[in-house]
Amino acid sequence: MLAPDLRPELRWLSSGFLLTLCSGFGQTYFIALFTGHLKADLSMSDGDVGTLYMIGTLASAALLTWAGKFADTVSIRWLGVGVMGGLAATSLLMASVASAWTLAVAFFGLRFFGQGMLTHVAMTAMGRWFNRKRGRAVSIAALGLSASEAAFPILAVAAIGLVGWRQTWVLAAAALVVLAVPALIALLGHERKPGATLQRTGESDDGTPPRHEWTRGEVLKSPLFYALMPGILAPPFILTAIFFNQAVIVEIKGWELSWFAASFPILAGANVVSALTAGWLVDRIGARHLLPALLVPLGLSALVLAYAANPFVLPVVMALVGLVLGSAATVQGALWAELYGTRHLGAIRSVVVSGVVFGSALSPALTGILIDAGVALETQLLAMAIYSFATAGWMALLGPRLTRLATA
Repeated sequence: MLAPDLRPELRWLSSGFLLTLCSGFGQTYFIALFTGHLKADLSMSDGDVGTLYMIGTLASAALLTWAGKFADTVSIRWLGVGVMGGLAATSLLMASVASAWTLAVAFFGLRFFGQGMLTHVAMTAMGRWFNRKRGRAVSIAALGLSASEAAFPILAVAAIGLVGWRQTWVLAAAALVVLAVPALIALLGHERKPGATLQRTGESDDGTPPRHEWTRGEVLKSPLFYALMPGILAPPFILTAIFFNQAVIVEIKGWELSWFAASFPILAGANVVSALTAGWLVDRIGARHLLPALLVPLGLSALVLAYAANPFVLPVVMALVGLVLGSAATVQGALWAELYGTRHLGAIRSVVVSGVVFGSALSPALTGILIDAGVALETQLLAMAIYSFATAGWMALLGPRLTRLATA
């Protein structure tokens, strides 16, 4: 049940939920369900598909550094509609892909409009529209990711079985145009005006005193920003490796792909609990204090999957992954506003999102190339687990410096 103090904000919270929900069409866990069909239809190897995925995602990351700043200047309603339209067009391209270059373009569009811009627009809006309620607002918007993780893989597997993988992408485009776009326009018919009080009086909407509003240029000159990147980029890299290599994992372990799809509701349930809990904690102790904690289940998920021999362990892995996804979306959604202010939040977040997209781009290509070179995926997962635990310690060491920055 929605807290009483958040009920008046329902339409704006719902718009954030809708934006992140629709981003599911561009997320790795959805796209990965089609890699087996792509390899078969286009006669490609794991390394080939992974490299094209990397190219498309890297191009998306590069464009995000420029396009992300529009979240500071363009109406969230119309920016969201435009991004949804781009994602629908790309879904139609995916349905007709017939060559390596068109697949690269399709990957670019799915990653840019889906994983990149829809989540960026949603989290920027929540970060700017809310202050004392920011953690809970971000966590509620992030529930759209949980819903898509729970529903989209199962719906996709069913649709592929009924109408084929290409027509499944046509259905995705239709859902965006017929359902999502009108819903977003209706929800934001009277769009919230962010920062009006701050710009007029120098005081935020909830009465907190003004603080220094960092520009993107100032942030990029700060060594602390770069010191955070090992922890910020670990979840997208490692989770993308797990999701993108679903087909490889089930092949080498002798499992069925349906086991993965059946475990996604568990992931989504853990995601919901983690996101809401993290949102509550962010509003009380700050996002910066939660950074080390979210990396521990990340390492455990990779470690368990590396040594798993029985498919019954997948629910455990997915529960751990859900804990990471929920807490990471909430913590990172609130962190940058907490550290650097909200006036230039879209421009600042665009750099971070580009880094996240870059990490998710590098992961499939690197793991695919290493698999082709004979490096077992289990060995790679073990290395990822060790990295996660080490990075958790590094984030804990940065804690005092982050507190000084957030309270300056």
